[in-house]
Amino acid sequence: MVIKNPKFYISAVSPKQYPKDSLPQVVLVGKSNVGKSSFINTLVNRKKLARTSSEPGKTRQINFYQMDDRFYFVDLPGYGYSKMSKQEQIKVGNFIEEYLKTSTNIALIIFLIDIRHEPTQNDELMYDYLFQTNLPCIVIASKADKIAITKVDSAIQTLQEILNPLKDLCFLPFSSERKIYTKRVWEEIEKYIVNDF
Repeated sequence: MVIKNPKFYISAVSPKQYPKDSLPQVVLVGKSNVGKSSFINTLVNRKKLARTSSEPGKTRQINFYQMDDRFYFVDLPGYGYSKMSKQEQIKVGNFIEEYLKTSTNIALIIFLIDIRHEPTQNDELMYDYLFQTNLPCIVIASKADKIAITKVDSAIQTLQEILNPLKDLCFLPFSSERKIYTKRVWEEIEKYIVNDF
């Protein structure tokens, strides 16, 4: 898929600020610094559409990015940053839960995890929560450029065995450096938003 006119739409802190249209929403969930902003920027071939931060855990809002008036990428706040206070962690958790419970336009959840490491306890809790929502979900293993290309497939298998032993979810590698994974990821996303194309 080629996105010609991606644009930042709004940063929301409450449901009344969510977009009022019925465009499908593709939601990004993951721990702080897992690469959600880089994921968006790479897919749409823009360097600075989604704001990346050198300080993990800085985002406290839900960022909506509109893709050619066809659908949104929705970047939820990252979780699990160790320097975040308990109060801030609760606030981030509430943001995520409120959005997932109140939005009626979620077409797909993309759960990002770091391909280099086994899932953290927070990752496992988030995975279980997403599973219980019964919303469509795929898992993206980010930062695939940080390991040898020959080890990517086995790393994906390991992550799937830990999180999804039934293997009924799609797990895909991704890298903002190695663009070789981009086409396959778009193919998967398109399965959930094709009704508008």
